[in-house]
Amino acid sequence: MTSAFDGSSIDGPLYRDIVDLAHHSPVWLDDTVTAWSAYGLGLFALLTAVAWWRARRKNAALAVTALAAPLIVVLAYAVNDGVKLLVREDRPCRGLPTATLEACPAPGDWSFPSNHAALAAAAAVALLFVSRRLGALALLAACAMAASRVWVGVHYPHDVLVGFAVGALVAAALAALVVRWGDTLVRRLTATRLAPLLTAA
Repeated sequence: MTSAFDGSSIDGPLYRDIVDLAHHSPVWLDDTVTAWSAYGLGLFALLTAVAWWRARRKNAALAVTALAAPLIVVLAYAVNDGVKLLVREDRPCRGLPTATLEACPAPGDWSFPSNHAALAAAAAVALLFVSRRLGALALLAACAMAASRVWVGVHYPHDVLVGFAVGALVAAALAALVVRWGDTLVRRLTATRLAPLLTAA
């Protein structure tokens, strides 16, 4: 078994500054960020559902793109998690002596890249291909999710930056393919039980 990678040499001081700032911030702010960090991914599922509901009233190809968004997010997660297993970076809360807002994950729950950041970014980018307005809102939420993971102490800044990039790039590539094959996918899905999901009629 290879030893774990220590990421503190990359931006450990910045991580400590952020965690220290969290400990000197108002309780309500820390509680809000902690809750968002733990449960905020649910917002992206809600935004995806809203995007699909609106898309089916416009055209079937757009509805297909919205329906593909959850699969795109899952594939982005798989890519990101594959990188995580290859790098095997220890959580900063394990290598640096500092108290954190969130309990430190168990050993072997690797830190780089951040899955939360990848999931949020992938969902946001996929939504941009369906609705610019919802996608822009999701992008802001994704940035907040990435920042929250550092604030609560479970990731280095570079973890969330790379996780965000992986999620965004994978989602952009896959969503572009879905759009390119949109008409073909509509024809195929129209002949299945999924046909009612493509239009509002």
